[in-house]
Amino acid sequence: MKFNTKTIHGGQENTDPAYGSVMPPIYQTSTYKQSTPGGHKGFEYSRSGNPTRAALERSLASLENGNFGLAFSSGLAAVDAVLKLFKSGDEIISTNDLYGGSYRLFTRIFENFGIRFHLVNMQNAGEVEQYINENTKMIWIETPTNPMMNIIDIEAMSHIAKKHNLILIVDNTFATPYLQQPLELGADIVMHSATKYLGGHSDVVLGGLVVKDKELAEKLYFIQKSSGAVCGPQDSFLVLRGIKTLHLRMQRHCENGKGIAHFLRAHPKVGKVYWPGFEEHPNHHIAKKQMKNFGGMISFTTAEGTLESAVKLVEQLKIFTLAESLGGVESLAGHPATMTHASIPQEEREKTGIVDSLIRLSVGIEDEEDLINDLKQALD
Repeated sequence: MKFNTKTIHGGQENTDPAYGSVMPPIYQTSTYKQSTPGGHKGFEYSRSGNPTRAALERSLASLENGNFGLAFSSGLAAVDAVLKLFKSGDEIISTNDLYGGSYRLFTRIFENFGIRFHLVNMQNAGEVEQYINENTKMIWIETPTNPMMNIIDIEAMSHIAKKHNLILIVDNTFATPYLQQPLELGADIVMHSATKYLGGHSDVVLGGLVVKDKELAEKLYFIQKSSGAVCGPQDSFLVLRGIKTLHLRMQRHCENGKGIAHFLRAHPKVGKVYWPGFEEHPNHHIAKKQMKNFGGMISFTTAEGTLESAVKLVEQLKIFTLAESLGGVESLAGHPATMTHASIPQEEREKTGIVDSLIRLSVGIEDEEDLINDLKQALD
């Protein structure tokens, strides 16, 4: 089954044997009737499993070419579940250009339980091995990264992980399975904030994990059931609905993203533009190899290079909405230093390029000309 067909049908065979509903029904129930103690039809309590959530989990697994999917109440709840695989004394290597929420969870929560994190520049995969020791258990990567759009070579990281018997997890939120499929490149776990592109309409908060290995899936399912950070049936339904147009939306996100990236690069009031589709973008050749296209996420700095110039610009936007999050049908603009990455100390932010004049765009599916004109009037 090709990807575009999977978004509609993947994992959704016989989802409603009772009435033949085309869409998986919303099973808004907390518990299920049993014919005898322990005798049920596959579901007993909605924390451990719900038919609507199960349909979403099958869909996620299908999209990523995995065998097992798990859905959570948020992307960070999915991250939290993965980190609970480890114990005090274990070490994890991750990128230094990391989503602010992941950074906060790593450094403010799990470091207190004795897990050590090495946040390093991963653009050269070969440099990662120097941080590996007998306590290292996992490599955690984002690619493209948030918000600097750095590209990390998944296949090269997979070779390193397998060489040292480590788990490799890829946060695939920015790329989505439409553009990039990490399990096919050797990753063990794929993570999604399904709040973003998978849901696609800025109306739900949800997270997901996909794996191929049964033993690893069972460990994660035990954590999911025991910790209880599961998504409800209504949220599961909304993401299932969003997935059905993922391929169409991503095509337009990529088209609009390309046009806006080139417009920004040519504008005299713009400083640097970060978009993996530029040939001069670091590791562009890797992005070209492991991604189908370059996506709709763009970051740029103002030529003036000040906090004031960035704030003034985003306040002038009329079609782009100044808001947290990304990946919806509408275009959003954000200021990472004061919004999504404010939890990272300024000194650490600036080391990775998250300066006060940096603006992040999530380019939506509106008319490209309208979006460019909006940016033009704000810059002018």
